[in-house]
Amino acid sequence: MNSRRRFFKENAIGVASLALPSMLTADGLCAEINTVDRTHHAPTAKNIIYMCQIGAPSQFDMFDRKPVLNERDGEELPQSFLDRVDFAQIKESNPKLMGTPYKFQQHGESGQWISELMPHTAGIVDDLTFVHTCQAEDQNHMFAELQMSTGWRRFGRPSLGSWVLYGLGSESENLPGFMVLRSGMHPRSKGANYGPGFLPGTMQGTPLQSNGPPILNLGTPQGFSQQSQSATIDAVNALNRLKVRENADPDIETRIANYEMAFKMQSSAPELLDMSGETQETLELYGISDPAQPSYARNCLLARRLVERGVRFVELFHGDWDHHTSIYQRLPGECKITDQASAALILDLKRNGLLDDTLVIWGGEFGRSSVAQKSLTPGEPVGRDHHVEAFTMWFAGGGVARGKSIGETDEIGFDATTDRWHIHDLHATFLHALGLDHKRLTYRHQGRDYRLTDVFGNVKTELFKSYNFHPSQYS
Repeated sequence: MNSRRRFFKENAIGVASLALPSMLTADGLCAEINTVDRTHHAPTAKNIIYMCQIGAPSQFDMFDRKPVLNERDGEELPQSFLDRVDFAQIKESNPKLMGTPYKFQQHGESGQWISELMPHTAGIVDDLTFVHTCQAEDQNHMFAELQMSTGWRRFGRPSLGSWVLYGLGSESENLPGFMVLRSGMHPRSKGANYGPGFLPGTMQGTPLQSNGPPILNLGTPQGFSQQSQSATIDAVNALNRLKVRENADPDIETRIANYEMAFKMQSSAPELLDMSGETQETLELYGISDPAQPSYARNCLLARRLVERGVRFVELFHGDWDHHTSIYQRLPGECKITDQASAALILDLKRNGLLDDTLVIWGGEFGRSSVAQKSLTPGEPVGRDHHVEAFTMWFAGGGVARGKSIGETDEIGFDATTDRWHIHDLHATFLHALGLDHKRLTYRHQGRDYRLTDVFGNVKTELFKSYNFHPSQYS
């Protein structure tokens, strides 16, 4: 121990300047920490890209067509519905039903109904499956976001990406296996949405910063050349390996991997962020006007570049979809920001041969209501309140069925009438796609076994079933 302390003192260098605390391990180390070193069954996907839409997108204005709701626009919500719902912010005793001003049309051979707000998504519907009956538990954004990310409405649980890394490890030698991209509004619980909870710290998501250095603490320490830094890391790791031989401490093994990963990233991260090799056609496909400026479109392209380099789990956080007021003034702009880039990611993955191995997820923490929310500010246009009972998400790639619509809601979109998908079901299904059994992927903590889905969740295998097009039906 004294020799190690002397080494750090003499070289005037600390752990923080050498390595990122959130770096992930390579497969070899992960297998030593991990209780699950292989898949439980044949996977349909190797990677996940999760496009988290913060603030709750309005399903009625984009994906869940409700002609009866439009016909009854302005009518009072029936008492039978009022008796079984607590609104987040609507206070009036007689809220009015609110349809949508946007036109819906059927698209693709599958005939999926998409509104005019999402023309680029409409162009790829035959590659997507829509689930219209997703269900959350909490009306509060923070706790709903936390449950969507961790399966739990309280702090302290590992995130979905951390569970994936725990189960499968990373395929990338030069980048962390779980990376986070952010634009617009950040999750309200911030790092807890991609934190490791009680899993080893190496399972944490590594965020790319929107401003300033893209990854913190990655630069070569002042006064060190790359060669001298490499020699220093080698020497530190040699001392750490001596300690490992004494007590086989997994924390020390993790520290060794952190040093080595951080050093590798000093060259791999700048290459990742350098868009000069992308064609102008690709930049235009995503709608990127300036590849050097942070944006949702740029993050979508970065997501493709990350899975291309073996990153196991990529999570994009974007908002703001929280339209309690002025929804029809604000929603078109948010759709314009996200529609083209999200669709471009699917097209780009597909043409690069990556879509079959990558499960792509798009959706918010819950949906929005089928009734109008009056503004507290006189003269301000109406919006939509939170709605947890049924909302829409879409999926692509990674063995997902193509051109399919799952689940139906009632005529005003208030509740699911078939195929309800709770958040626990979603998580169980995501793990299933990666070859992991959510009931067997466990971690022992404080005397009990934990899992992402706790004691709940069912795999929704219909997400992966094939679908036969009937083009004549829509001609």
